[in-house]
Amino acid sequence: MKSFQSLLQTLSLTLLVYLCVSLSKLLRLSSSEAVTPPEQDIQYKSHHLEQSVIHTLLIPAGSKFSVRSAISSELTTLANFAQQHQAIAVINGGFFDPKNQKTTSYIFRQGQLVADPRLNERLINNPNNTPYLNKILDRTEWRRYHCGQNLRYDIALRSEPIPTGCSLVDVLGGGPRLLPEIGSLAEGFIDVSEGKVIRDALGSNQPNARSAVGITSEGNILLAMVAQKPEAPTTSGMSLAALAEFMSSQGVEEAMNLDGGSSSAVYYQGRTFYGKVDKQGNQIKRKVLSVLLVQETIEVF
Repeated sequence: MKSFQSLLQTLSLTLLVYLCVSLSKLLRLSSSEAVTPPEQDIQYKSHHLEQSVIHTLLIPAGSKFSVRSAISSELTTLANFAQQHQAIAVINGGFFDPKNQKTTSYIFRQGQLVADPRLNERLINNPNNTPYLNKILDRTEWRRYHCGQNLRYDIALRSEPIPTGCSLVDVLGGGPRLLPEIGSLAEGFIDVSEGKVIRDALGSNQPNARSAVGITSEGNILLAMVAQKPEAPTTSGMSLAALAEFMSSQGVEEAMNLDGGSSSAVYYQGRTFYGKVDKQGNQIKRKVLSVLLVQETIEVF
């Protein structure tokens, strides 16, 4: 009888200890592991291809980072943009005229129009642009909305309406659209007559340094900068079609080309990567007018 009572006490004590340990683990799980999501950070990669090196930055949806437009009063470096706006990463942005340093792309910041291509007389009064002005002023743009308590990114033509329930916060014009299909003809970058290309403002089919922004099906933002190889200054880089194909291979569903060539550059963690090289293979470090910034911010709606 005593042996049975002793066994019963031992089993009861063992069960009590097991329950206490299990409860302790459950409480720890409830207070930390099950509540605190893993921290999402920017993902930088360099893709070494036969004719180019592509630098990409992936900004996860729902992370502590936001992507915003910015413009300077004069041409400046990406490092200066980063310092001025306390940005973690920067990529070159919209088109501009290097002679008068005025924008040829629309730019909105914090809901206000801060750069208007219609005020650029060299763009508007250029007779070569006259047949294409309507298309030039209705090119693709990257957008950031506030939709209620949610942040939303989009790539759309200037004439496309803002979604119901959303307010437009940031815009950076560029073009052409790369995905889901290339919009060079519709946006006035190229023109074709009698089966021949009579206008190609970006050298679309030629390899060159290029930059782009895209949105994946998960809502991630991908920034990409195509750099030429110094040993092949005239034959390296990417065409627009190749850039679109690369963006698609990274899971991007919507994408837009940014200003390319000598403007192509991306800044990350204190270092600027440049895209264009001269005939001797030296990097061209061109200052730019506008950019997309990646900032660590808390949105206030």
